[in-house]
Amino acid sequence: MGVRILFLGPLADLAGSHEREVAAPLDWAGLRAAVGAEISTQLDDARVHVACGGKVLADNTALDARDGDEIALLPPVSGG
Repeated sequence: MGVRILFLGPLADLAGSHEREVAAPLDWAGLRAAVGAEISTQLDDARVHVACGGKVLADNTALDARDGDEIALLPPVSGG
């Protein structure tokens, strides 16, 4: 089954797709490796949030995704 990674907004453009499936389990280091260098660099921005199982993580490095989990990478939101 694996873990599904969703790329939202401009992160989808950088990733070249809206989603990717990777093997489980997946921790923070595994996520960074799975998304590639360009997206991994974006994850250094404190305004980019990570949600796992529908809950935004307070500490991204605590990521512990298991089979069937969905991870969403949430880019900064602009407003006016």
